[in-house]
Amino acid sequence: MSEDSKTGPDLPPDHLAINPRSPHFDAEKLQRGIGIRFKGTVRNNIEEYCISEGWVRVQAGKTMDRKGNPLTIKLTGPVEAWYEDLGEDAPVAKKG
Repeated sequence: MSEDSKTGPDLPPDHLAINPRSPHFDAEKLQRGIGIRFKGTVRNNIEEYCISEGWVRVQAGKTMDRKGNPLTIKLTGPVEAWYEDLGEDAPVAKKG
């Protein structure tokens, strides 16, 4: 079996974050480049996403918390993800 038997080698993980302190951070997968479509629009400002739960986190302006991390807000809706290094016909991970 592959390391991600649930999503497959060419599908991004269900839950991923760009913050290295997060338990959902995976530098190897992020280096491949992940495209995100949220509510039908391709977004490039996503801090974290979860396909199965249907949400993304985006930075709330330039506001920082007391530890210097960007403040984020959670938006709910349909989320789709794919590896950008696979080109135009990349398989898309989405709920359902």
